[in-house]
Amino acid sequence: MDIYRRLARHLDDLPGGFPPTESGVELRILKRLFTPEDAELAMHLTLIPEEPRVVARRAGIPRKQTERRLAEMADKGLIFSLYPEDGPPQYQAAQFIIGIWEFQVNHLDPELIKDVNEYFPVLFDLDNWKKAPQMRTIPVNKSIKVQREVMPYEQAEELIRAQDRIMVAPCICRQEQRMKGEGCDKPEESCLGFGTMVDYYTRHGLGREISRQEALDHLKQANEIGLVLQPGNSKEAAFICCCCGCCCGVLRNIKRHPRPASIVSTPFVAVMNPNTCSGCGTCIERCQMEALQMEDGKAALNPERCIGCGLCVTTCPTDSLTMIRKPESGQAQVPKDFDHALINLGKKRGKLSTAGMIGMLVKSKVDRFLAAK
Repeated sequence: MDIYRRLARHLDDLPGGFPPTESGVELRILKRLFTPEDAELAMHLTLIPEEPRVVARRAGIPRKQTERRLAEMADKGLIFSLYPEDGPPQYQAAQFIIGIWEFQVNHLDPELIKDVNEYFPVLFDLDNWKKAPQMRTIPVNKSIKVQREVMPYEQAEELIRAQDRIMVAPCICRQEQRMKGEGCDKPEESCLGFGTMVDYYTRHGLGREISRQEALDHLKQANEIGLVLQPGNSKEAAFICCCCGCCCGVLRNIKRHPRPASIVSTPFVAVMNPNTCSGCGTCIERCQMEALQMEDGKAALNPERCIGCGLCVTTCPTDSLTMIRKPESGQAQVPKDFDHALINLGKKRGKLSTAGMIGMLVKSKVDRFLAAK
């Protein structure tokens, strides 16, 4: 098991983390996913995309063999791959969350699901999530009045319209819950991805490319059936997940916190006008965080549980629920893009210092130079 312990330490040094447990369940997960040869090669990858020749030199194995093995590992969802138009494929390390686990969509089995569900409460550290969340919550569009104070990156439709290429993939959480005989009947195909995610998911058979209008239709459907919109925690979103509180690993873990509002990255919160509430209970059924309950025949809102998704607002027949912007002090920072989000997460976990980043870049440049000789 030594190779898997080393790989676990390697993954734990990435921004998303992969902490050890007393039971060793994290090692069982790696053993199910990685062959010993895969594990050894994976430890030679960093967050910097590199060509196979660079990885081959670092790992000390032939270039052709490295090319084949990296392609196979990308097919198995163990690493991330990019496909530049003017050069060979490039490969980089993938975090376990968000990354390797999500890339197992369509490749799940009951034993892997059992181990990951055992590990998830340890992996999903709520304190670290509060410091630097990997995802954020944005309201469904109909729940907010589009004014100057509503930023484009806070509007799902604007995020979609800014994309040239879009794909849709099955939700890993809904898929694994159904294999357990649990979960809900919400559509499985509901996760949207953009940019390099489109190439990766479509090339490896994990998703399909769709039009901008189809993506907008997915957002409309998400509101109709009560799904929370969770893009990556960056202004230039790489994905938008459409999540339910019964299946989503993130929402299920946030939900167990006594004050979910304190750990999510969200710019809005719902407010309630009890004087106009008719007591129909629709909002209670729609809320994924149990932030609403009936009191004296009317709905009562607990703002400490509200994550600002807006699902309660869009179907309130009396307009008793509205969304307001949180004070600046109550809003988490939203990094520029996915890379900046990873750097921020790594720094918060104490795993990625400025010196470490510079060292990684220098090492990559040296290896590229030597591999070209």
